Amino acid sequence: MGDLLNLLQEKKILLSDGAWGTMFYSMGLKVGDCPEEWNVTRPESVKEVAAAYARAGSDMVLTNTFGGSRVKLGKFSFTARVKELNEAGARLSLEGAPGGIVAGSVGPTGEFLAPLGTITEKEMEEVFKEQIEAIVAAGVKAICVETMISVEEAACAVRAAKAVDGSIEVMATMTFDHTPRGYRTIMGVDCKRAVEELGEAGADILGSNCGNGIEQMVPIAEEFRKLTDKPILIQANAGLPEIVNNETVYRETPEETASYVEALVEAGASIIGGCCGTTPEHIKAIKRVIDRL
Repeated sequence: MGDLLNLLQEKKILLSDGAWGTMFYSMGLKVGDCPEEWNVTRPESVKEVAAAYARAGSDMVLTNTFGGSRVKLGKFSFTARVKELNEAGARLSLEGAPGGIVAGSVGPTGEFLAPLGTITEKEMEEVFKEQIEAIVAAGVKAICVETMISVEEAACAVRAAKAVDGSIEVMATMTFDHTPRGYRTIMGVDCKRAVEELGEAGADILGSNCGNGIEQMVPIAEEFRKLTDKPILIQANAGLPEIVNNETVYRETPEETASYVEALVEAGASIIGGCCGTTPEHIKAIKRVIDRL
């Protein structure tokens, strides 16, 4: 058992971090820029995001490597920089949040697996393995596969992490929408299929992130708890996005977020954090509730 699962046994409920993109945009990142490039061009800014969440009370802080796969970086002509950018992103979180759990963020490639796309599962696993090897080389011992809509792609990332090092603790979260047939990703994956296939791939922790505010995450956590005994990770947006003056705005306040934390814990969540629109202030508000509980 690794550091993350050991800490969960000790504390029962852990606090994760909040949004990284939201913080970067407030620091000057432009839409269309590559956030991972900041790991080498603005390292102090990246380290400060990790440090801000650590100061807010996060037990677990992610890395600025969400789009760090060769496929995703290739859209910025950075295919040859996978090792450089992922190692740097991992190192900056380790430096910014010393003493806590640092988990390498691994997001979707943006490509479809065959037959919808042209990339095979074996090729996809190699893509993720390359990225994860770089993250682990910096000293990170946990991986968070997140914001996935294809369970096949998510499973490739989980298997890749376990292939890099079988002792790595792997979290896997998918993004669900409420549909007439229940909660499903836009690729049609329901919670039951996610639990079965990601568990079979080797995921140690399961759950959901993005796509919903914390109120909508409560029934998703309940569904996961009915299906698995594994720890459940939930990272909700600060409400649903709105477009105001051509900018995406999330209106849910830290207090509104915190008001659903107890219900989320009762629903079965083991690790709670934030996604798009959340800030260190949201994390502080969540921490106050977790400490009380």
